[in-house]
Amino acid sequence: MNARQKRLFEEARRKNPDLKMPAEAGKSTELTEDDLALLKQGVGDKSTRPQSQSPSSPDYQAQDQTGSVVTYFEEKGFGFLRPDDGTRDVFFHISRLVEGSATDLRPGTRVTYQLGMDRTGKMAASSVRVATPPA
Repeated sequence: MNARQKRLFEEARRKNPDLKMPAEAGKSTELTEDDLALLKQGVGDKSTRPQSQSPSSPDYQAQDQTGSVVTYFEEKGFGFLRPDDGTRDVFFHISRLVEGSATDLRPGTRVTYQLGMDRTGKMAASSVRVATPPA
């Protein structure tokens, strides 16, 4: 437990003197009635859930999404895309632009992209391509 956690624990203990330090409370390996009830419902048991394809599986194919640029901050190198399906705007970084140039990224510009995650684990666009206008 780090210093901040200890300080927060001490503050909580002042409000509730019966509060036990997490290390003081022995770890029980026995399942409680609540744990058993959850297991009976299948919570935590992934064996009955359908297998979803993950990006690491060989059969996985990321689906291309379409949308348009809402904002792009050229000096910062990032912006937001508005998906055509009406869901929340998606963050993108210029490093994920694979086709087109940064000068093409004006509000309203049509793009295709794949959904992925940024380095912090948040939803972000990857493989961003500026859509070519129909001839």
